[in-house]
Amino acid sequence: MAAEVLPLAQLKLPTGPSPITAEQRYWKSFKNQKSHTSTAAWPISHISFPTLSGATTSNSLVAATKLNDLFAVTSGPRVEIFSIRKREPLKTIGRFDSEAHSGEIRADGRVLVAGEDSGKMQVFDVGGGTRAVILKTWHVHKQPVWVTRWAPTELTTLMSCSDDKTVRLWDLPSNNPSRMFTGHSDYVRCGTFMPGGNSNILVSGSYDETVRVWDARAPGGSVLTFKHADPVEAVLPLPSGTTLLAAAGNAISVLDLVAAKPLRLITNHQKTVTSLSLASNGRRVVSGSLDGHVKVFETADWNVVAGSKYPSPILSLSVISAGSSQEDRHLAVGLQSGVLSIRTRLSGAIAEKARARAAVEAALDIGRDAVAKLDTQKDKRKRKAVSAKAMALLGENVDVIIPTEATNSNGGRKRRVKLKPWQRDFREGRYAAALDVVTDMSGPEYQPVTALTVFVALRHRSALREALEGRDEVTVLPLIKWVGRYISDPRYASVCVDVAFHLLDIYSEYVGGSAELADQFQMLWGKVSKEVEKAQMAIITGGMVDSLMIGSME
Repeated sequence: MAAEVLPLAQLKLPTGPSPITAEQRYWKSFKNQKSHTSTAAWPISHISFPTLSGATTSNSLVAATKLNDLFAVTSGPRVEIFSIRKREPLKTIGRFDSEAHSGEIRADGRVLVAGEDSGKMQVFDVGGGTRAVILKTWHVHKQPVWVTRWAPTELTTLMSCSDDKTVRLWDLPSNNPSRMFTGHSDYVRCGTFMPGGNSNILVSGSYDETVRVWDARAPGGSVLTFKHADPVEAVLPLPSGTTLLAAAGNAISVLDLVAAKPLRLITNHQKTVTSLSLASNGRRVVSGSLDGHVKVFETADWNVVAGSKYPSPILSLSVISAGSSQEDRHLAVGLQSGVLSIRTRLSGAIAEKARARAAVEAALDIGRDAVAKLDTQKDKRKRKAVSAKAMALLGENVDVIIPTEATNSNGGRKRRVKLKPWQRDFREGRYAAALDVVTDMSGPEYQPVTALTVFVALRHRSALREALEGRDEVTVLPLIKWVGRYISDPRYASVCVDVAFHLLDIYSEYVGGSAELADQFQMLWGKVSKEVEKAQMAIITGGMVDSLMIGSME
């Protein structure tokens, strides 16, 4: 029995090196942007979200809190609680006498602490009711409190850093700090607990240009001090607990706490670096700066792997993770202009819909053939799903349904493939007519890869010369123009050279009688000459580079 004659399969051209790396593509997927403007356009000074580190999740009031679905945004005299899933504010805390700082939600999602310019620190219940209830107030600091942080594992332990040059350790039930650390000689504007489940180790950065490591178990001052050239704006320990990042001026220093020495100085920003955040489960570090740039660093060699630009200086940022695997969900960036930008990386069913929508848009840009092919693929998937459902209803648990020649995968009668006119001409041996259609560059369905497919098929069938012979001036000119247009493309060059040789062999004797034919052949010769000159120049340049390399090694 004869095999079914299928339509000529279109060639797939090789793709060149992608200008976008996989890492850049990942960070460009944070594109479903949503913006919020703070009241009175207050600058967004702090963004934080609780990280799960052994603490129990909240079981109170709202479902968002149950799922640890909260992050806090501090701007002016307010702290807003946002939903990670909805990207909308759930409640606003405005019970501050002056500008608020560093609103931080505890790991269980129930309690928030924040400092303010008056030196006061307040703890709020954010897990119940529509209004935040004040649970605790401290007014021990006499100057603005810029940093408040919860311990990663102990729910009642927190720290504070203030312009009074002190770092304090607190126990929630107590009215006074359990420990006060002194040693900084200027404002203390950043600080955090070190990871690893030990709430006794703290780190702080000050405008006295130092980063200090404190141990609550050790008497006296800091146990380790690093001196920088500029005021320290942000500190960030890596999950290993042995490496610390510090942002001072426009540089980020990588500090080894075990060897007590700097490992690297990163100077990719042009202005002061204001914020640092971990991403990709600690494998990436994201920085924000007053130059409006967000940069992503890999933590092996500290190279920049991605970045983006914002229209205003960046004061705060956070890569917000969610789900059981703590995957990156949002890139939240707070701007000096009072705008909170939230870019979301889609996942699951939503991401699948977005990919399908992007595929449709790409097909529309290519042409009708691509749209028809996409529709065919969608119909095929639908038929397969319907067939699988029907078999399941019959009690048949099968993975693959084998169609017969008479039926399709849906059990219905198999439809014949509708051929295009050029495909019908090609199948029936009218090669010249098929070639005229696919090389008509003014046609509405013209695609150069279709013409290339036909030329390659003719060459494989040894019918290329047959399709080019017996033409008049009107039908041979489009072929010469097509060759002249694509002969400089490496993907088309081989076929174009073969076609050009055949055309010269067949029609060169008629050049004297046709001025237009002579012009087209002259244009083709000029284009080939330019390509030859480029190739020669490339060879000469390559030889010069090789000579320089050999000379440098001697």
